Order: sequence, then structure tokens, then C-alpha cells
Amino acid sequence: MGSQPPAMQHEAVSQAAVSSAAVPRMVRDAPPIAVQLISAHLCECGSGLSASRCCRLNLATLGSAQASRHLAPLEEEATAAQRAGNSEQAERLVLDVLELAPRRIAALTVLYTIRKAQQNVRAATALIRRITDLDPNSFWATNELALLLLSHGDAAGALRCARHAIRLAPDNAQSHYLMGMALTEAHNPSVGEHHYWRALELAGAREPVPLANLALCLKNQGKMAEARALYEESLLKAPQQVSALLGLARLEEADRNLPVALALLDRAEAAGPLNPNVALLRAMVLGRMGRTAEALKLLERSRADSARLSAVEILEKGRLLDRMGRFDEAFTSFTAGKARLRERTGQKYLEARAQQLTERLKKFFTARRLASLPRAATLEGAAQPIFILGFPRSGTTLIEQILSAHPQIAAGDELPLIAEITELMLRILDSPLHYPEALAELWMGNHREDLDVLRDHYLRRIQQLGVLRSGGRWFTDKMPLNEMHLGLIHLLFPQAPLVHVIRHPLDVMLSVYSNMLTHGFYCAYELESAARHYVLIAELLEHYRSEIDLRYLRIRYEDIVEDTEPTVLRLLAFIGEEFDARCLAFDENRRYARTASYAQVSEKLYGHSVCRYRNYLKQLEPVIPILEPVIARLGYVVSA
Repeated sequence: MGSQPPAMQHEAVSQAAVSSAAVPRMVRDAPPIAVQLISAHLCECGSGLSASRCCRLNLATLGSAQASRHLAPLEEEATAAQRAGNSEQAERLVLDVLELAPRRIAALTVLYTIRKAQQNVRAATALIRRITDLDPNSFWATNELALLLLSHGDAAGALRCARHAIRLAPDNAQSHYLMGMALTEAHNPSVGEHHYWRALELAGAREPVPLANLALCLKNQGKMAEARALYEESLLKAPQQVSALLGLARLEEADRNLPVALALLDRAEAAGPLNPNVALLRAMVLGRMGRTAEALKLLERSRADSARLSAVEILEKGRLLDRMGRFDEAFTSFTAGKARLRERTGQKYLEARAQQLTERLKKFFTARRLASLPRAATLEGAAQPIFILGFPRSGTTLIEQILSAHPQIAAGDELPLIAEITELMLRILDSPLHYPEALAELWMGNHREDLDVLRDHYLRRIQQLGVLRSGGRWFTDKMPLNEMHLGLIHLLFPQAPLVHVIRHPLDVMLSVYSNMLTHGFYCAYELESAARHYVLIAELLEHYRSEIDLRYLRIRYEDIVEDTEPTVLRLLAFIGEEFDARCLAFDENRRYARTASYAQVSEKLYGHSVCRYRNYLKQLEPVIPILEPVIARLGYVVSA
């Protein structure tokens, strides 16, 4: 298979500071005042180029790259310098070239390679994206961009690149390997599995790293035994492969075999003593075992310089401090972790986009309009969805764990299918409009039955994903913030039970702030933006409830914790299923929940998760005024 991309690890990549060599030679040789003026216009991404020649560049306004072919000797000199290990000279040369001719792909490639080696993810991503814009048929650049997007959590962007890589090289093992990685990260591991097997077939060999990544894909489908076998095969071929040892340790930790996970981490540490992921996972395992102080000490000494800690490490440190009752220090860590995340990704809350979509949804889904729109029929004999709604960290995974303990209900986990349908409908309805306005085509006689087509697509994808339980009548769909699309869900599945899980909004904010989450237009990257998005979604949900006759049940997380059996009885009665005692023993449900809550839902319920916000009232003060109207409407109060 040749050179393989690194095994995907869930870790942050720190952004290195750009050295003085990042300033073009023409700038550094200028008088001091000129240096200050020009440096002030350097691009924020850290490429070292001026903004007008980097992220603010309009390629459409530039002439052909051939017009600047006289710069080719400088590019050749820069490439030779880079190959000789003289990155500083190479950087000076290509920065000069690109300030004059931003379309020069050879110069962009050299600068990209330098920024990538410096672990400047933001600049590297901007540069490789520009290369793919200039040369869309470059398989190398497409592959590189996909891997970079995966490394900082943009699964949707990586998937788009991976699809294009397949189009460029359908018989290339690397194309399918990349697609398997992207689909696994995009919560579609069953289809990803197909591409991993295809990659192995095309490569003609079962190499250790692809086997380990396929094992991760199988683990994410809950196929623990098959995943374990592949990890072990990978380690037979390469016993010191740290990524496989870590992957198998993660599997054993998820499968609650904590001592076995620690033994594997001992092997990983011996094979890669400087790998920070070993210490991070060991700290997580020790934390689950109740050895919190030991876990914290390990995490704090795992890096000689705390400034190099990744966002994941900083947030895990905060959660450990929280368990120890050191709340001020914990919140400081949460804030530092989110700052590191913003620094690494350059991402922030896409508030304008979120507000625009919500307003359009409110305008389209009104009682008057819906009265004249058709509904999809219920497909007889097919298992039906139960939509579990709720803001991330509200308790939706706990509800799914309870329901999937029932023999008639399978766990679908976070299914990306409703969002998928919002894109597919444009082709099915043959509409020039976007979602939701494209649904206006349903008024046309030749599109009256197209909701059935979209419904069938959803159910067919459920079959492909292997979600269903033999003989079961239901499956869950708990994609976070599906409530944004309640109008569409109602048109597709008008009889589907909608279980909305609520929790004290301040507890939700605290939990969101302490975890790595990208759902909700990246709102969780800052505390205030998470609160504003929470209110935005709450108001949209109230709109839907006032305009649509929904099969809707609101469940309070606090009731599940404090009054479990009556709450579970009410939940099952709403769905239409008989009570089953296994739903009360949900902690014995051996399925692997593929969310940040997987560890908590495998334990018995404890009351310490209720009103945790009281330990952080001072820190949460900025968001209380934002959330107060929703807190009151949901029947909660803020108390010390």
C-alpha cells in the first residue's frame, strides 16, 4: 500500500508560533516603520504571507500562473533548499515568490510543507486548500487536505475531500483508506468498513496500520470482538505499534476491561515513551477507576511544558479537578482548553449562519403552510424511529441506554441521516431552492409522493448501517440538535415518538464547556456562544410546538436520576411498549455508546450530576441573563 497516513488519534495538534523567518525578506530588509506597517497586514492564519496574498486573496482576480513563469528558478532554488534541510532559506524564497505571484503551486507546496512541519495547522490548512482550489485534480493535495481536516475534527470537510479522492483514483488503495477514515469520523462506520476492506483488497496485503484503523471502525459499530481480533492481528505484525496498542487500550476501556487497558498502556509507554496520548488515556482509565489524584498527577507531569498541552489534555485535567472538588481550578482548565481549541482550529461559532437558518425554518414551517403539505405514510412492517432530542450533554445518551435495554428497541446512536436528507431533497424534488424552501415543490403534482422517497432513503440507510435488532419494532435516532429539523421530521415520520430530554440549562452549559464538542455550529467553543445557541434552539422548538401537532414528550434528566422507575414507565408508555425491568438495569447494557457520555452511562445513576452548576455560579454569571427566560420556561430556578 506504500506510505500510509498516520492512524487517526483523537488528539489536538498544537499550533507552533511563526518564527521571524515567516516575515518575507522584502519586509525584514525594510526600514523599521515599514516592517511594522507591513507586518500588521500579515494573514491571521500564520502562513507568513500578507492577508491580501493569503486568506483574503480572490483567485478570480489573478492572471494565469504562466504569467509569472520567470519566478520558476526561485521556486526550484527553494525546493532544493528545503530538500537540503535549509527550511529558513526555502521559506524566505517562497514568501517572496507568493507575494508577487500567489498562484504558484510549487511555491505554495514548499510553504505548506514548512508550515505542516511546524505544526501550524491553521496555516497549513489554508495553504493546501488553496492548492486544491488551483488544481482540483491533484490527488496528493486532496489527500493532504482530507488528513488535515480530520486532524482538527472537520469530518464533513474531510468526507467531501475523500469522495473527490475516490473520483480521482477509484482503484487506488489510499483513496479507499482515506474514505474509510473520513466515514468513521463522520459517524458512518458501516459504510467506512466497506472502503477499508476495499483498500486492503487493492493493496494486496494486510498492513498493520490499516488493520488498526479498520479495528477502530468496527469498534465504532459496537463490533468489539471483531475489532479486538484485528487489533491483535495488527500487533502480531508490528508488536511495538503505538497506535494499535492505544486503539486496543481504548477498546478495552470502552468495554470496561480497565485493568487490561492499563496493561496495554504499559506496553504502549515502553514502545513510545514520549507519546502524550499514552499518558492521557492512562489518566482517563485511572479516573474511571476512582484513582483521581493519581490521574491528575500523571497528566500534569506528562508534558515538561504545560503550554504544550493539547485541548483534550487540558479539558481532561479540568474534569479530574472537578471530581476532586477543586472547582475554580477546574473551570480555569476548561477555559484554557477551549482557548487552545480555538487557537488550534481557528474555528468559532457560526452565529450568523445559525440565526439565518433558524429564521428561515420558522418562516417556512407554519401551521397554515403545513396544512397544505403532504405527509409520508408509515411504512408497514418496518422498524420505526424514536427521535431522542436535546441539547448536547442534556442526558440523551442516558435515555438511549435505557431504551435500548428493551428487547424491542435498538440503539441507532448519532445518525446523520436527517441532515443528509436536507441535501438529498434538492435532487429528489428537482428544486432550484435550498432547504427548507425546496419543500415547496411538494405542492407540485409530480412531487406529491416524494416524501415517501425520502422516507425510504432514511430507512434504507438504517438497514445499511446495521442498526436494527432482529424482530425489533423500534430504533433510536439521537443525533444532537435534530430538533432544529422537527418540521422535516414531522413530514417524514408524522407518527414517530419525539422524546425531548431537558436538564437544568446551567448544568448543560457546564458540561458542554468541559467537553470537546463541534455540534451546533461550533457554539461550544465559548461559554457565551453556547448559551446563545441554546436559547436559539429553545425558541425554534417552541415555534415548532406551537405550529405543529407533534407526538412529543418532555423528560427531565433530574427525574430520571431521582425518580427513575416512574419516569421509565412513563417513557415506555408514551412510545407504546410494555415495561421491561432491563430498562432499569441500563448500566448492564453492554452496548458501546459512541459519545462523550459512554463512560457515565455504563455506571449506576448518582445524584452528583444534578445541580453541579452551584459549584460554578460565579463563573457562570455571564450566561445567566442569556438563559434566564428559558430557565424559567422549563420550570427551573437558579439557586446557590
